[in-house]
Parts: sequence; structure tokens; C-alpha cells
Amino acid sequence: MDIPRFHLAFPVRDLAEARAFYGELLGCPEGRSSDEWVDFDFYGHQIVAHLSPAEVGHRATSPVDGEDVPVRHFGAILTLPAWDALAERLKAAGTRFVIEPQVRFKGQPGEQATMFFLDPCGNALEFKAFADDAMVFAK
Repeated sequence: MDIPRFHLAFPVRDLAEARAFYGELLGCPEGRSSDEWVDFDFYGHQIVAHLSPAEVGHRATSPVDGEDVPVRHFGAILTLPAWDALAERLKAAGTRFVIEPQVRFKGQPGEQATMFFLDPCGNALEFKAFADDAMVFAK
């Protein structure tokens, strides 16, 4: 393991929806599960969808580079080709984007391709990519 993996647990209202979205659409292999939760391999990291319908959905946004970004969100930093492929797969599946695929901070430190969308339970996800990996933490 080159870098530490993160673990994230998040609420869902239905495990079948979570399996279809994370497993099938995003292509995250399923790990262990029970009647109350399911693990997914999220690009080498462990995410766990827990049944908790009362907690689903995003509720607040924050302005970032002219967009209203969901405050509570998670995602992955991909290579540009992988990001482009995911954006096309999501578009083909009819995904409604909270923030359409675009380049943010153009010409500035931290320039990045980004997109935001919701899972079926309203959890916000952001996927991004950098042409130059040194820009991930640029000031």
C-alpha cells in the first residue's frame, strides 16, 4: 500500500439502490455485507453504505469558484482519461449533475476537472482530475 486508504461510512435508504449505483454504475466491487450495510472498493478505498434513511441527502451548499458546492460530499481524484470516461458513462446513463463536468480554477493553482452528482439517496459525490498532479495541494 503506497498511501493510506481512507474508510468512509455514509447513509443510504436502500441497499439495492446502493449496489446498483456504486457497484454497477461506478464499477466499485462489493466487499463484505450484511442486511444493514455493504462495503465497496471505491478506487482502492473502503466505503460502507449503511441503512439509515433518516440521514440521507445533502442539505447545504458553499460557493466555490462561482458554483454552489454541496458541503457534505466525497469522491475520488482520477487521472484525466479516467475522469473523462466516467463523465461520459454518467452522461450516457442519464445522470443529473449538481455541477456539470467542467474545469474549475482555470489558469490558477489547483486547476482541476470536476463534476458533482448525487447517488439515488441524495449523497453528493465529486470526482476530479488534475492535468498536473502537483496541483492537488497547490496554494
